[in-house]
Amino acid sequence: MTKDWIAYDVKARKKVKLLDPKLVTMKNGKMALKGTSAETGISLFRIIGSEDAKRFKSQ
Repeated sequence: MTKDWIAYDVKARKKVKLLDPKLVTMKNGKMALKGTSAETGISLFRIIGSEDAKRFKSQ
């Protein structure tokens, strides 16, 4: 069972599904998901917590 990750799309002005999300680590050590918007195709970024990062890795 895969979880659909969502993020806010500024161009569409609403929350949309992330396509091809990848786990990245920011400079401050926090985890985030980076992917593309399902509606507009622009790059999206969503900051997540450590529990969500573990859940993403286990998928």
